[in-house]
Amino acid sequence: MRIAQAPRTTRRLQPATAPQLRRAPDPMLAEVLAGLERRPRSIPSRYFYDERGTRLFQWISNLPDYYLTRVERQILAARGAAMVAPLLGAPCTVVDLGAGDGHKTRILLELLTGRVPKLVYAPVDVSPSALDEASERIRGDLAGVAIRPVQAGYGEAIRRLSAPKGGHKLVLFLGSSIGNLEHSDAASFLREMRSALRPGDHVIVGFDLVKPLALLLRAYDDPQGVTRAFNLNLLARLNRDFGADFDVEGFRHVAAWDPRRPAMESWLEAERAQEVHIAGRELQFEPGERIHTEISCKYTDRQVTEFASRGGYVEVGRYHDDRHWFVDVLWAVPR
Repeated sequence: MRIAQAPRTTRRLQPATAPQLRRAPDPMLAEVLAGLERRPRSIPSRYFYDERGTRLFQWISNLPDYYLTRVERQILAARGAAMVAPLLGAPCTVVDLGAGDGHKTRILLELLTGRVPKLVYAPVDVSPSALDEASERIRGDLAGVAIRPVQAGYGEAIRRLSAPKGGHKLVLFLGSSIGNLEHSDAASFLREMRSALRPGDHVIVGFDLVKPLALLLRAYDDPQGVTRAFNLNLLARLNRDFGADFDVEGFRHVAAWDPRRPAMESWLEAERAQEVHIAGRELQFEPGERIHTEISCKYTDRQVTEFASRGGYVEVGRYHDDRHWFVDVLWAVPR
């Protein structure tokens, strides 16, 4: 993703608030309420990405300590030609799951342009603003690429997107987005994706590898406070979309390491007692009580191999950065 540079600042960002109530989809409300009423409390991480959350994540991606985007971009620039080589010569639909603004995908699309007879770019995201940005950027930069944005869940989008006649799909799951799923859920998702693909289709998945804890803590709790604002924006969104009355500044962002998965975890921790109302429900928060908002699993190369085997894929290539902080793997659906 080529991201507009955020202004330089060292101040702590404040979450957005808005007085108006905007109706949000009922399934989201039901899922949020279910998560807030269980223990430990939780909010699904996919709801980070309203318009402001999407912009904040783009800002995070440009922070010096957030290595993931920068390192994966380097891998794609250095090894992208090898990744797309199996797709050359036939029509290709590039399905970009969680597209963001599409700047990393652009590297691969440039390598395919003019080398396949028909090229379709299908960004998939829950954020309409991210889809618009990804689509417009590719439309403006790469003439001749057909754009088919899809606002949908990942599994639904793959099933809906047929490849051009005589061609194949290249599904991209970059940025270690797979790390936002528990291991069992990630394995199930990869099997579900495999069932929607055809022999000859390919998948590129990014995995963030285990590394020193100090690097991870800086990446997930930056001194500029952007990750804090990103996490707290979840509560601001609930206030805005559902008329909730969270005292947003009464919570703090917590980044914690769980060595068992292993994974980084994001939490919102109540700094003082408060009573919250949302959709007719009343929730009591005690000081120190937490809401789980995200996991970001970290992997070993052995675990990456196991995911391919359990998902029914054949590994074609494995591409590390120079420090082995990150890996992009190219898998094929066997014929």
